[in-house]
Amino acid sequence: MSNKITIAIDGHSSTGKSTIAKQIANKLGYVYVDSGAMYRAVTLYAMKQGLINEDDFNIEALIDQLNKIDISFKFNENLGFAEVYLNDENVEKAIRTLEVSGFVSKVAAVSEVRKKLVAIQQQIGNDKGVVMDGRDIGTVVFPDAELKIFMTASAETRAERRYKELIDRGDDVIYENVLKNVQERDYLDSTRKDSPLIKADDAIEIDNSNLSLQEQHDKVLGLVTKMIKLN
Repeated sequence: MSNKITIAIDGHSSTGKSTIAKQIANKLGYVYVDSGAMYRAVTLYAMKQGLINEDDFNIEALIDQLNKIDISFKFNENLGFAEVYLNDENVEKAIRTLEVSGFVSKVAAVSEVRKKLVAIQQQIGNDKGVVMDGRDIGTVVFPDAELKIFMTASAETRAERRYKELIDRGDDVIYENVLKNVQERDYLDSTRKDSPLIKADDAIEIDNSNLSLQEQHDKVLGLVTKMIKLN
């Protein structure tokens, strides 16, 4: 009898959801899925096809082309996690730009996009033993997940983290623009009609504004270990 569980990690942008999810998945030998990367991949597709820009978003055209979008994850042994592929092209770096971040919440608000990606996510998690992070994992994708965690931190703290991440990879960005993006995404993610970002009733909230990566890791691993023992 397997005691594998499903771990859903939700929260605002740049709260370190992906970092902790990767760590826990590697520790347990679980499948890790970055659901946000899937929405970023659809956003990148829309940008490349000229369907979204600062002035316009052709939602109907994107919906019509959803069947042309194939998103997959391929494990990179050197990195220790699965990278995102859009129509067989590695887009792991391309989807992490501030430009993609500026449009992703609008794309993620499209019901047809969410329906397509949620179906893929649920299929991946059929056999449990999965750690998935995003905005609606504990509320929509896996409402019966054994462990639900909701990550939060102040907008300023998250913007500083995101700014450093972008600078470290060589992007030319301004902190004020990163902070504005974080705040705009918070608003869009929390107020969209379809699957808004909300804390599940049975989720455990972790504010990591003042936690080190090690403290955060130890706290989450403790919760995971306890839940696995109960199942």
